[in-house]
Amino acid sequence: MTLVGREVRRGLAGAAWLPVAFFLLVATIVPFAIGPDAELLGRIGGGALWIAALTAALLPIERLIEPDRADGVLDQLALAGVSEEAVGAAKIAGHWLTFGPLLLIAAVPGSIMVGLDGGGLARCLVALAIGTPALAALAVAVAALTSGLPRAGALAGLLLMPLAVPLLIFGAAATGDGESAALKLEAAVALLTVAGAPFVTGAAIRAART
Repeated sequence: MTLVGREVRRGLAGAAWLPVAFFLLVATIVPFAIGPDAELLGRIGGGALWIAALTAALLPIERLIEPDRADGVLDQLALAGVSEEAVGAAKIAGHWLTFGPLLLIAAVPGSIMVGLDGGGLARCLVALAIGTPALAALAVAVAALTSGLPRAGALAGLLLMPLAVPLLIFGAAATGDGESAALKLEAAVALLTVAGAPFVTGAAIRAART
């Protein structure tokens, strides 16, 4: 909990508003690019919001692992007996807490901008609540894998985008159709991602140390 609190303080002390602002900016631009067709906007609105959520999770990726690695914080935690997997889990929780709840709040005006109705908004909020922890987990794991590499931010984006495709597919489908099994599939993918990401993060931290 101490590590989670530290991550939350660091996230809120920085530009915590930037991912949410970017999310709303994407939601605002989509209607201008597509046009005033409400039916078309309703069909693609869920997918547009999910793409915006993915990029919002990706924006702070360079501050998740690399500063602690460069400053020796990760080594000090290892000497104190804190496992790398515990560090990864704390960073995932802290990262989600700094952008996930704000993103869910921003999804309300964002869904209105892209033309989602009341049912679509409710499905979108449920899908984002399930999927954003997995996006945070992917961001932390990819940040650990690219930590210390040149142009790590661009490389992290290239790695994260393909890994997030299943979440985007099922999340957007669940937003568009509440009767489909997409929400259950999204939940399964999210659970697997959140459960596995701390171990990937821990292995990457250990590999970078050696």
